[in-house]
Amino acid sequence: MAGRVSETDPDVGSLAVVGLGPGSAAQRTPAVSAVLAAATDVLGYQTYLDLAGPFAAHQRVHASDNREELDRARHAFALAAAGARVAMVSSGDPGVFAMAAAVLEVLDQADDPAWHGVQLRILPGVSAAQGAAALAGAPLGHDFCALSLSDNLKPWAEIERRLALVCEADLVLALYNPRSKARPDQFARALAVIRAQRAAATIVVLGRDVGRPREQLTVTTLAELQPEQVDMRTLVIVGSSRTRRIERADGGCWVYTPRFY
Repeated sequence: MAGRVSETDPDVGSLAVVGLGPGSAAQRTPAVSAVLAAATDVLGYQTYLDLAGPFAAHQRVHASDNREELDRARHAFALAAAGARVAMVSSGDPGVFAMAAAVLEVLDQADDPAWHGVQLRILPGVSAAQGAAALAGAPLGHDFCALSLSDNLKPWAEIERRLALVCEADLVLALYNPRSKARPDQFARALAVIRAQRAAATIVVLGRDVGRPREQLTVTTLAELQPEQVDMRTLVIVGSSRTRRIERADGGCWVYTPRFY
């Protein structure tokens, strides 16, 4: 099978695309930690490399900009094809709006047989949606949909169309990449689409920097939610019509979506 060779072959390099989870080393899988420790080369966006480190003196660390995913993937294959043990780091799960797809896109277009001979593995991690949901309770306890609000790789019209269809289906929404300095107004436009079909009292969970020192969890409603509360480090969960909250003795609350109808 292309991209799969024996792990015992010393002449073949390897590339592991790993998920760091929300950020805390405690939420990183042992398999990912082992790959990072064994890597000769580690590639990623600088923020994620900071979360993955520290690294040993003999390990080579290659930082690149967050919008250079395809070039980063090509660099990783070139290193691995030359015999290196390469780790590509992503936050959360690498297969959810992250580097695993970029790596496979590059491999799909590659003509170099050496790249197809690289031992390639994808190691999962706790996604941002899972991290925020667990902190809040179980808002993803029933059917849900994950959408990225970034229009860097798809047209905004398609985002609005999908939002409308998901709202019509009454699915819980996990929204990634909701609002950035380059896209300050699009979250408000997304909210307008959601508010057209969801009740004002719909529960909304905001998880910011989940698993990191400045972790914040906010439970609000669709009517009260303001775009300024959200940035690129925020995971937004918009409940369905059935999502509920339970008040806690400490003044907080649990949020969950029942499994039954």
